[in-house]
Amino acid sequence: MQYQVPQFIEVEDKIFGPLTATQFIYIVGGVGFAVAMWLMLPLWAAVLVGGPVAGLGLALAFYKIHDRPLVVFLEAGFNFLVRSKLYLWQKQTGKAPAQSAPDRDNDPAKFAPAATSNKIKDLAWSLDVHDLPRSKDDQFLDQSGFSR
Repeated sequence: MQYQVPQFIEVEDKIFGPLTATQFIYIVGGVGFAVAMWLMLPLWAAVLVGGPVAGLGLALAFYKIHDRPLVVFLEAGFNFLVRSKLYLWQKQTGKAPAQSAPDRDNDPAKFAPAATSNKIKDLAWSLDVHDLPRSKDDQFLDQSGFSR
């Protein structure tokens, strides 16, 4: 049996004409507050108090920043102002993770060449017998007939 996969799940349903439920609530809240102020206060005070609230309601309903609603940014700003900005690292107490036994296949001693006493003696003899590279000063002194 095949099931129908829902599509467009990130799009809100339009309930009140061209408005979603959240848009409708923001507009009704902002305009309702402005009308209440107009009824209770003189006109100049109602415009000063109710105008910005009605504008905020309209902005919350329609204004988007980078395809995200304004309420998301207001919530992030409020959380930034309220929460502490200092994070102190706290060591987690608890049991350390169990370490597995070392693999014998990855043992570096297995791949290291075995140093035999003959090889060590040959290396020491070659270092003792052979002359070190001569510097340019020594070569010049030899050519000029002077010695140190």
